[in-house]
Amino acid sequence: MSSDFYQHSILPYAGIIIKICRAYTDSEEDFEDYYQEVCLQIWRSHEQFSGQSEWSTWIYRLALNVCLTLLKKRKNSDRHFVSDVVPVAVEETIQAFSDESLNELYAAIKKLSEVDRAVIMLYLEEKSYQEIAEIMGTNPNNIGVRIKRIKERLKNLLDGKVN
Repeated sequence: MSSDFYQHSILPYAGIIIKICRAYTDSEEDFEDYYQEVCLQIWRSHEQFSGQSEWSTWIYRLALNVCLTLLKKRKNSDRHFVSDVVPVAVEETIQAFSDESLNELYAAIKKLSEVDRAVIMLYLEEKSYQEIAEIMGTNPNNIGVRIKRIKERLKNLLDGKVN
């Protein structure tokens, strides 16, 4: 992967990738592995981008698919990835792991189903119901109902009413 491709096609969307990867990992080591795998898949697959959606929407979809695939592989295997060095630009965001209130929110989000995690991460990224529906392959009404239920579940999780 050239540094030019990384600088122009991936780095501006690092926030998206970081949030999605963080929602599906429990440790910094796993996070780094997921982040690197998403970046690698973007580089490997970028020629398949048809332009039918925004580049950011395509990145969301790809990042979600990579994270869900890695999650399934890890559930089926105890094998761990060996990580390389994370880019400096990403290291600052990793520091968020030390923010306790943010960690509580991510801990609650991790208790959601895999699909609900993806939906709420997109919602928190201020994507419209239409955009979320396009990424998730459903309709905006379904997304609206799902987000309302997810918010209620998160509130209960954060208030300690549900495990």
